[in-house]
Amino acid sequence: MRWSRGGVALSALPALRDLRPSPRPAVSRLPGQGLAGRGRLRARQRPHLHPQPPSLGARRGSPLRDRHRGDRRAARPALDDQHRGLSRRVGSRGHAGARCLRGARGRLRAALHARGRLMERMERRAALTGAGQSEVGRRLGRDPLELTLDACLAAIEDAGLTTRDIDGLSTYPGAMGGNPGFSGAGVTEVHDALRLELEWFSGGMERSGQLGAVVDACLAVACGLARHVLCFRSVWEGSAQGKGSRAGIGLSGGGGGGSFRASGPPMEWTLPFRAYSAVNWIGMFAQRHFHEYGTTREQLAGIALNARRNAALNPAAIYREPLSLDDYMSARMISTPLCLYDCDVPCDGATAVIVSHVDAARDLRKPPLRVEAVGTALRGRPSWDQFDDLTTMACRDAARMLWERTDLGPGDVDVAQLYDGFSFIALSWLESLGFCGKGEGGAFVEGGGRIARDGEIPLNTHGGQLSGGRLHGYGFIHEACVQLWGEAGARQVAGDPEVAVAGAGGGPLAGCLLLTRL
Repeated sequence: MRWSRGGVALSALPALRDLRPSPRPAVSRLPGQGLAGRGRLRARQRPHLHPQPPSLGARRGSPLRDRHRGDRRAARPALDDQHRGLSRRVGSRGHAGARCLRGARGRLRAALHARGRLMERMERRAALTGAGQSEVGRRLGRDPLELTLDACLAAIEDAGLTTRDIDGLSTYPGAMGGNPGFSGAGVTEVHDALRLELEWFSGGMERSGQLGAVVDACLAVACGLARHVLCFRSVWEGSAQGKGSRAGIGLSGGGGGGSFRASGPPMEWTLPFRAYSAVNWIGMFAQRHFHEYGTTREQLAGIALNARRNAALNPAAIYREPLSLDDYMSARMISTPLCLYDCDVPCDGATAVIVSHVDAARDLRKPPLRVEAVGTALRGRPSWDQFDDLTTMACRDAARMLWERTDLGPGDVDVAQLYDGFSFIALSWLESLGFCGKGEGGAFVEGGGRIARDGEIPLNTHGGQLSGGRLHGYGFIHEACVQLWGEAGARQVAGDPEVAVAGAGGGPLAGCLLLTRL
């Protein structure tokens, strides 16, 4: 079909070419759908406000990961089988009272047929094609925009692109004031410095955690709004705090942004008790986990010690000196039960990745990494303390969404890069993603063997933020790409990893991505 505007013939939008009539009959409207059926759930039918992740059956992969990596891969379904039939779980009901259109294993199918047209999951059209990082240091004293441009140009070159190919920008948190060093550069600064011609851009804090900017980029390329989106994040907190500035606190709003005032929720309930910052709030979550499940500091130390061992193999990591259990146990307490080594390291640096449409990624410099699934969450109330369960965070809900959007499971993951702004956040991500059961995180990380580079689930192979530096979420997506491309050098995970998960965010906001090699 063609249209004309001002006498000039216009072709159909590329994004619409794949919406071909399906050989399957259209999905008829189910009972309870539509405006008339909304909001009429009886009390017994109302779902729990914050359900736990689904139980992991044998086909999804055991948390104990008792199968050999090669055996797990051989048992995986074909990743490109996008036209499987859609089955209904009879009697199951969603939030609006309609039957749930999911597969037999409770996950969304890659392709859904409705009204005679093919609706494809957006992840199938998004790929990561390049990654770059600037110099990273404790206090570099360099201009934040300069660091940002270093990372952006490195990512563009890594993908085999030029600045003329970039037609989209996405960043978190964008240009903002308030927190010294928290934001290095925004969309307009990078756009102007690189002389980009943009079709789409996005920048801001109110999204699903730090990696929400990458998820938004996936949506943009999947919808045809852009072909190559440059996603970046830069910080200079090390230099800012070194000059006497203190780490800022987002005093209004759960996401850490908004106006900086001490009135209104949630700060009116925390400041009177001297709970000034995230270490106090996360310390409260950790203490509750200790109380309910018997977790100990000796167990939690496994995350910090594992991070330091991995950082020793990463030339870009800030802290590479050996760290022992005695060092950890004797460190000064910051907010019980979190000590100095449970807290990440403020630093200066920038990271960037390229998200491309799969059709535009096939002939680039390196094999693209497919975005197999994403998970996002704004947990309950946008608050750091008003949770239904203080032993977990929004990562629980983001992880549940991630596994619902794929036929892979925790047992298929070869490497995990999970947010460790504080060590307990990483433990919460491990539980939420199903690598261990709820409340079993302490025993799972004890001693560090299971999360080592040669363990069941290699964790934060670059040193994380605890030893590598607080690149605020983007260091994890960068390391996931590097590992899947086999470019990690001395810290490369053995066995040719094929599947990686990256998760970022703590408290009420979280986002995660599952990446696979095409």
